[in-house]
Amino acid sequence: MLFNLPLCLTWLRIVLIPLIVGVFYLPDHVLEPRDKDCAAAAIFILAALTDWFDGFLARKLNQTSAFGAFLDPVADKLMVTAALLILVQLARLNAAIALVIVGREITISALREWMAQIGAAKHITVNSLGKIKTACQMVAIPLLLFYGPLSISWGAGSANTFVINTREWGEWLIYLATALTLWSMFYYLKRAWPQIGRHANNLP
Repeated sequence: MLFNLPLCLTWLRIVLIPLIVGVFYLPDHVLEPRDKDCAAAAIFILAALTDWFDGFLARKLNQTSAFGAFLDPVADKLMVTAALLILVQLARLNAAIALVIVGREITISALREWMAQIGAAKHITVNSLGKIKTACQMVAIPLLLFYGPLSISWGAGSANTFVINTREWGEWLIYLATALTLWSMFYYLKRAWPQIGRHANNLP
């Protein structure tokens, strides 16, 4: 099935990807630079929320499918890659960090596909380390897209105001995500190494 409610949310995430990039190409008289940052961050957050809801609804409505299991991580990786590339172009992210994150995703995706082909996919199932890495990425990226002070006020007459330096927090979180990216990659490679050695030596 190509379309059900969870899959529609996944498709929506894919549709939102060019919008995250596209807002930065709008002329300044259409959307001011500060508004472009806000719009891109908001669109990314919306896309990230669909990632959570599509999985939740698929389980809740019993609408899980092989196609959904394929499309969901593809949408995630496209979304993260697009956002990282635009951040590099805006000089808000070092290209080496983007290369580490994207390179890891390509490597582990290829490894999972190969392990599935040899019937050993259970050795590299998603673990908590990968989930923490993803969470750090998903928080860091919109902070770097926003890239400015974010004021949060509460109380009568907005008497209490808390200012978040999204640039600083985004940079620290993306560094943490990069470290976890490398750590998780080596973890998965270590788990798969016995199978890699066995097949490299043509052993049964």
